[in-house]
Amino acid sequence: MRRVVLFAIGGLAFLAGCGNQGKTTSDIPVPPKWKGPPYHIAFDTKAARPNAAGVTLPAVTYIANPDALERRISLVVHIDASGVKRDQPVMDQMILPPVDISGAEGALPGDYMDQADKGLGKLLAAYCMKGKVKVTLALARSSINPQAGDAELNEKRLSDWLPVELDFRNPHPKC
Repeated sequence: MRRVVLFAIGGLAFLAGCGNQGKTTSDIPVPPKWKGPPYHIAFDTKAARPNAAGVTLPAVTYIANPDALERRISLVVHIDASGVKRDQPVMDQMILPPVDISGAEGALPGDYMDQADKGLGKLLAAYCMKGKVKVTLALARSSINPQAGDAELNEKRLSDWLPVELDFRNPHPKC
């Protein structure tokens, strides 16, 4: 009989505690899991010596927000063209064609970076630039127009800008 009474009292105490508890969520704000743009980029190593194109971009690595993964991206290269002395407008950015990437982290393919080196070398040579050149890189959605303006670029950009200073040796000096 004692056991039955103790069991009944314990059961009532348990049930009394399981009633409507009112507001069950806490007032403590939960910080977001991921801060900033969907992709964070960095250089794997510092810039190497200029290659046959006259310039070498360092390898680019990325870490992505797992909730905002992209399968294809484009690399945007923006040069500081303040040293160019031209009467005409200067094209100061280059948007590479899309490339396939996979996973939440990795590096841009080596042949893609070689393609970027060649394109950047041609662009810098066309403006007779030499010596140290300031460049910034960013990742963008693959649907970006190769001639995108600032508004489209800001809309489709997936990472912050990553600055680097490169040494450019014009392989065909005509200037």
